[in-house]
Amino acid sequence: MQRLINSVRRLRYRVFFLTVYSLGLRLGEGLDLEVGDMDDQLRRVHIRQAKGGKDRYVPLPELTLQNLRRFWTTHQRRRLLFPNPSGSAATVRAASRPMDRSGVQAALRPARIECGIHKHLTVHSLRHAYATHLLELGVDLRAIQVLLGHSRPETTARYAHLTEVNRDQAKERIEDCWVASSSAGRKADDPAC
Repeated sequence: MQRLINSVRRLRYRVFFLTVYSLGLRLGEGLDLEVGDMDDQLRRVHIRQAKGGKDRYVPLPELTLQNLRRFWTTHQRRRLLFPNPSGSAATVRAASRPMDRSGVQAALRPARIECGIHKHLTVHSLRHAYATHLLELGVDLRAIQVLLGHSRPETTARYAHLTEVNRDQAKERIEDCWVASSSAGRKADDPAC
């Protein structure tokens, strides 16, 4: 993810993709972010009126906060974090609409190609990667469900496919259990395993 995001040429798209990935956002949620949604004291972001009309808070990583601050100085828009970049600097500062959805999607393609990724990627793929990486780090599905704003656990469970890391961990745990139960004279089907 780091290589992909760093391959994005334009600063506004690079910061946008970092933000979407590091906060686990949907495309529209990222575009709708406002300066006032950032709480640098509590290190969280207020996601307003997300899918289903629900609000939620997500953690704000320091790297993301620093990049957002640096990017904001390029447009100094009082409300929108990602204003439509069309026109002069004064026009951008007065923009009432966010960046164009199709332009954002299109900006991901050259970075994907430069990184040699042949798989089709969309901005939503960044959200999927966020959920997968949290799962690989051992974050439980209920916490991921809350962070992603899913109302049903079944929706989050789709992200919980077995990753290579999870398979390796499962194999190691099974092996450890087998060795422990064998050395203790227990059967492999012992509930202690």
